[in-house]
Amino acid sequence: MLETTFMKRTILIIFIFIGSGILYWKTTTSFVPPPKTLSVFDSTTTKAQILDRYSTPLTITYQNHWNIHDYVPLHEIPELLQQIFILAEDKRFFEHNGPDWSARWHAIWQNLKSLELVRGASTITEQTVRIIYPRPRTFWSRWLEGFEATELERHFSKTDILEFYLNQVPYVGQRRGVAQAARHYFDRDLDTLNIKEMMALAVLIRAPSRLDLRRGITEIEVPINYLAIRLIAEGLISVADWKTIATNPLNLKAPDLPVKASHFVNYIYNSAYDENYLSNKGRLHTTLDSHFQQKVQQILSKHIQDLKAKQVNNGAILVVNHETSEVLAWVNAGQSEAKVASKIDAITTPRQPGSTLKPFLYALALEQGWTAATVINDTPLTAFIGTGMHNYRNYSRYYYGSLRMRDTLGNSLNIPAIRTIQFVGKHNFLNRLHQLGMSNLTSSSEYYGDGLALGNGEITLLELVQAYTVLANRGLYRPLKFLRETSLPTAKRIFTPEITSIIANILSDSDARRLEFGRSSVLRFPVQTAIKTGTSTDYRDAWVIGFNHRYTVGIWLGNLNQKPMLNVSGASGTALILRSVFAELNRYTETKPLYLSPKLVKKKICRDSGQTATINNCPSRIEWFIAGTEPQSNMANYEPKHQNFTIIPRFKQPMPNLQLAMDPRIPDEYEAYALILENTLEANSLIEWFINDIRIGSGYDNQFLWSLKRGTHIAHAIIWSADEGISTAKVKFHVK
Repeated sequence: MLETTFMKRTILIIFIFIGSGILYWKTTTSFVPPPKTLSVFDSTTTKAQILDRYSTPLTITYQNHWNIHDYVPLHEIPELLQQIFILAEDKRFFEHNGPDWSARWHAIWQNLKSLELVRGASTITEQTVRIIYPRPRTFWSRWLEGFEATELERHFSKTDILEFYLNQVPYVGQRRGVAQAARHYFDRDLDTLNIKEMMALAVLIRAPSRLDLRRGITEIEVPINYLAIRLIAEGLISVADWKTIATNPLNLKAPDLPVKASHFVNYIYNSAYDENYLSNKGRLHTTLDSHFQQKVQQILSKHIQDLKAKQVNNGAILVVNHETSEVLAWVNAGQSEAKVASKIDAITTPRQPGSTLKPFLYALALEQGWTAATVINDTPLTAFIGTGMHNYRNYSRYYYGSLRMRDTLGNSLNIPAIRTIQFVGKHNFLNRLHQLGMSNLTSSSEYYGDGLALGNGEITLLELVQAYTVLANRGLYRPLKFLRETSLPTAKRIFTPEITSIIANILSDSDARRLEFGRSSVLRFPVQTAIKTGTSTDYRDAWVIGFNHRYTVGIWLGNLNQKPMLNVSGASGTALILRSVFAELNRYTETKPLYLSPKLVKKKICRDSGQTATINNCPSRIEWFIAGTEPQSNMANYEPKHQNFTIIPRFKQPMPNLQLAMDPRIPDEYEAYALILENTLEANSLIEWFINDIRIGSGYDNQFLWSLKRGTHIAHAIIWSADEGISTAKVKFHVK
């Protein structure tokens, strides 16, 4: 038996000498020089980590080759954790020059005595080489790593190597480094770990998969106990610490992101920036304020819960600092169909915006010569749509007669808005909405028709808030910012500061909205805030948009499955949420009034007529005008300019391509059809009626009975006012 053992050892020694020669050849041909740097931050990343403006993580990713996102400088890694790793993996780390030859030869001798591989002797430096240059684990690769470790220590300090090692040592689940492992198993930062958790991280690297704590915490107790004995012997822990370690089990906890912002992150990854740009960034600091995001999330979730009985199941809030164009909060909340709803971002989902587009319509009218005192007729209005007729009505179903623009916008009246789009032109309005960033309005102006003024197209909350920042920013359009490192986007002018000042002043005027909402409604805020609500058909969408001197906030409520809510409007459903959000925004911010252009002219006007107030005239108020459009004091010699911008009259009937059939039971000479105009210039205007360019009559009434004749006909009329005639568009219709 002794002879057999002696023979085996002799053969092994012979193999060692032969292997040494082969080793020399292998190392000279396979040796890899050390890297130029141990920094991993210049490496190309597979996926960037998204952070908020204060470095709070919004995402966690382990798809990159190196740990870039959770890299901890050595001075921030607890000293005890460093000592535990050194004792467990490389006791003489600060004494050797790369490989620990004493430990290496001792391991060889132990392996020879046992005739099997029972112990390795890889130092921390050699393991670092293995991390940098992974290769198959063979006898030759272990010796090669020893030589490469020597070169590594010639180029880098011990602390540099230890820092790299503790940040890049591999664990399960593609985690690298002690910080990622601590978060994976305990959801803790390194400086909050207890002694046993530190020891577990040191033991796990020997067999990350076999000892994986997610599979069980029993198997790792034995090596932890053995390590504890060594730590006591070295004086690194006390016997009392050991007793605590022995009796208390490891407490595992699944990691969780501190902030819910998955939709915002997805927008960053998929829509906002080029993929190549993101792949070259290890960490991206966004403009999001995670603390404020959580506050807004709580506000929205609570209100949706309160509105559950009214069949409100989803909502979204977008908050922007329009002074810097930075997005501060991007919040979604929902209750029903949670799995489906969680995948849909309500901020980027097109919906009908209701009346929220009206401020841009009136801004365009101001641009074309109207004023906040221009009188618009709020009376019943019927218009043809396609081959049918549509009766427009206000939300309250009440008609107020002649009102100034300030009142029609402040009360969000529908009929004056239709008359306004007829004045500015639906094609011009659609073009302006495109300039404001509403790219989801992809159909033609003829497709939307006059209903575009009431929000019959579909846009996103993101587009709507972007557009309102133009009103808040004195008419300048700047694309919203999502990353802090990007510069302030170049601005382009959409409206003048004077026009946006008037619109903002109207939207913040409680007196202007008194008819429909009341002066003391929830829309009256303690700090001057411009507010606009909107409600789509059948209560499928409730909106509110508000802005003060610094912030713009957009809110949507509804159901992502398109089901209607139960009588929830923009004013009743979203206004309280807006108040809560602005209360948070204004809590620690110095407040200021909205911008009012110094170029505007202040004038006292009559509330009823919109003209300059006189002593014996109707009740007055202060109004703001763009210079040159204000009413003059000498009314005897004044012809108000804004009265010249009256809506072009048009036919109420016949409608285009109308098909009429003569009644065979009635003699032809007794059959007549009423030609009817709407939007006549003023009372007692002379109207001339034409069929096929032949004058068939005249009068002062807005309708005319025409004797029917078979065939295709074209009708038009000329309305005379102050020696000036205005012609309607020509309408073709057919009589059979």
